[in-house]
Amino acid sequence: MTSELERLKILEGKISHVVDYINKLVSENDRMKQQLKELKAEKKDFEGQAKKAEKIDQDLQKYEEERVAMKGKIELIINKIDELEI
Repeated sequence: MTSELERLKILEGKISHVVDYINKLVSENDRMKQQLKELKAEKKDFEGQAKKAEKIDQDLQKYEEERVAMKGKIELIINKIDELEI
């Protein structure tokens, strides 16, 4: 009888370890799900920032093209004024 009780206690101990390990895994899984949620939110923020940066870059390029065009027109006007020899 004693050996059967000892074997049951050993089995109970092993089951207890398995349950503890499962609880640890569940806790770790919950933590990882939270991290994933946070990372997805960060990714969304970064994507939004990237779109804003792309828009700013496009605007900057447009303004540079306009600046070059205006410079050309101003130089043309100055040349015409110079032709008047005033």
